[in-house]
Amino acid sequence: MTDMAHDQLVWVEIPATDLNRAKAFYESVLEISLIENDDGPQKMHMIPSKGDSMCGHLYEGKPATSGDGPTPHFSTRSKLDDAMERIQAAGGEVVSEPIPLPAAAFFYAKDTEGNSIAIFKFND
Repeated sequence: MTDMAHDQLVWVEIPATDLNRAKAFYESVLEISLIENDDGPQKMHMIPSKGDSMCGHLYEGKPATSGDGPTPHFSTRSKLDDAMERIQAAGGEVVSEPIPLPAAAFFYAKDTEGNSIAIFKFND
């Protein structure tokens, strides 16, 4: 049962008490532009992915207790040290040193809303 024909994780919803602050944080840290969407019952900021797809969104809501809850891992093309600097400059908090894996490394952080996130970098 380990062969998978499709991705298991397809979407992430990240709550924010201050949607504009969270948008600025993720745009800075991920080095992307989020896409505003007013189609649903509340405003969202969509997180773009490969091609024309999206991998999630920010929405106005109550985050889990600081650092608790799920931890989405976002990839970066830059060095992890650079990503750590962007996290801090954007008002977030780095909570671990880089953790090496055979094919990559990542670190844990908190966004401006207290959500747990990780930044993941594949080895070059």
